[in-house]
Amino acid sequence: MSVLFVVRIILSAIATNFLGSSPLWYKKMIIGFLVFNAVWWILAPLWLPEARFIAGWILLLEFIFTLAMALRCYPLQPGGLLAVEAVILNMTSPESIFREIETNLSVILLLIFMVAGIYFLRDVLMWGFTQLILRTRSKIKLSFLFITVSAILSAFLDALTVTAVLITISMGIYRIFYEVAAAIPFQLHGLNWESQVLDHQREHMEQFCCFLRNILMHSVIGTALGGVCTLVGEPQNVLIAEKAGWDFMEFIIHMAPITVPVFIIGLATCLLLEKFKIFGFGVELPQIVRHAIEDNERLHQQSHQPTQWVQIAAQGVVAILLVFMLIFHVAPLGLIGLTVIVLATALTGVVEEHRMGNAFSEALPFTALLAVFFAIVAVIHDLHLFDSFIQYVLHMNQEFQPIVFFALNGLLSIISDNVFVATVYMTQLEEAFHQQVISRELYERLAVAINTGTNIPSIATPNGQAALLFLLTSQIALLIKLSYARMVWMALPYTLTCVPTAMLAIILFL
Repeated sequence: MSVLFVVRIILSAIATNFLGSSPLWYKKMIIGFLVFNAVWWILAPLWLPEARFIAGWILLLEFIFTLAMALRCYPLQPGGLLAVEAVILNMTSPESIFREIETNLSVILLLIFMVAGIYFLRDVLMWGFTQLILRTRSKIKLSFLFITVSAILSAFLDALTVTAVLITISMGIYRIFYEVAAAIPFQLHGLNWESQVLDHQREHMEQFCCFLRNILMHSVIGTALGGVCTLVGEPQNVLIAEKAGWDFMEFIIHMAPITVPVFIIGLATCLLLEKFKIFGFGVELPQIVRHAIEDNERLHQQSHQPTQWVQIAAQGVVAILLVFMLIFHVAPLGLIGLTVIVLATALTGVVEEHRMGNAFSEALPFTALLAVFFAIVAVIHDLHLFDSFIQYVLHMNQEFQPIVFFALNGLLSIISDNVFVATVYMTQLEEAFHQQVISRELYERLAVAINTGTNIPSIATPNGQAALLFLLTSQIALLIKLSYARMVWMALPYTLTCVPTAMLAIILFL
C-alpha cells in the first residue's frame, strides 16, 4: 500500500467527518470562509487601512449565513469555527467574549433552567392547549387567540419563556399525530419521516406541518409585539429602563404611543393573513389530526390513575406560582426556572438523574450556540463596527434623530443581537446626556426610539430576536421544515406592516 493511497484514505475520512452529513458544497464554503478570513486579516491591511473593520463585517455576514443554513447544519459547529478563528486572528479576545457572556448571564441561565422547568410542566400545558385547539374550530380565531395570548404573556413574563412553552406544546401535538395518525413509532431524530409514511398520509402530514408553522410563527411574532410594551418583556428593555430611570408604569406610558398602534396593526395583520391565506398562512388543522388529538385526549382521561391527576394538578400549581414569580420578579429569571425544576420534580416524583437529563437536552445546544453568538458580538464590540453610526446620528438635526435612531437600531438588530445593539446605543446615549450634548427630553425620546427599534424590526429575521433564533434551532423547526428562509418569508408581512406603523407613530407622537 503506497503512502499516497494512505494519505488519500485519511483525507477522504477527514472530509467525511468534517461537519458530518452537511452537503459537500457547504463544507467547502466554510473552509473557504476560514481561509479567506485569515488571508484578508493578515494581508489586506498592507494596502487598505480599513481592512480589519471590513473583516469584522465579513465575519458577521458569514455567521449569519451559518444561521440561514441551520437545517443543513446546526450553526454551532460552523459558527464556532468562525469564532475560534476570530480569537486566533486577534479580532477579539477570550476576555472580551467572557465579558459579553457575563453581561448576558441572565439570558443563559434563563435558557438552561427555565426551558428545563417548562419541560416538567409539559403535561398540564399540553392539557390546557389541547383543550384550546379542540374547542376552537375556526383557524382564524385560533391564530388570533395564540398571537394575543403570546403577546400578553410576553409582556408580563418573558419572550424566551413563552417560546419554550410553545415549542413544548408543539412537540407534544406533533408526537400525538406521528404516533396515532401515522401509526408508526415517533422518532425524535427521524427527520426522514416522508420515506416512512404511507403515500395517502403524506398529504395530511404536510398540511399538519403547515398548520404548526402557522401557529408557531403567529405566536413567536406575538412575543415580540407584547415584549416591546413592558419593562420585563425583553432583556434590553430592563437595560433601557435602568439607564432612563423609568419604573414599570413609566416604561409602559413612554412606550405606549408607539407600541399600542403596532400591537393593533400586528393583530390585524394576523387576521388578514389567515383570511386571505397568503405568505404560507391560512392552513387548517387536518381532520385526521383533530380526531387523533381527540382520541388521545379521551384515552388519557380514561387511563389516568389518581396519582397522574395529582401530578397534573401539582404542575398546574407550580405553573401558577411561576406566573406570579415572573410578574413580581422575585428573582432573576434563571433562578425562577431553577425553583420551578425543584418544585415540579419534587411534587411529581421525578427524582432519578436520567429522567431529569432529558429536560436539558433541548436548551443546551442553543445555549452553546448563544455563547458562540456572543463571541461574534465581542468582535463587533472590539472592532467598533457600530460606533460610527452612533456618532453620525448624534450630530444630526435633533428633530430627525428619533426616526433615524429607530431605523439604524432596527437595521442593526435585523443582522445582529438586539440586546447588544441596545446596550451599545444606550451607553453612547447616556454618555452624551451626561456631557450635556442632548437634553433630558431628547434623551427619553431617543430611548423610546432605541427600544422600539431593537424590538420591532428585529422580527424580520431570526438573528435579532433570541426567541426566533431559539425556535429556528429547535427540534420542532426541523420536524416541520421551518427553515431560516421560510421564517423570513412568513415574518415579512408583519415586518411590512408593523415597522412602517412604528415609524409613523414615532414621527407623529414622539
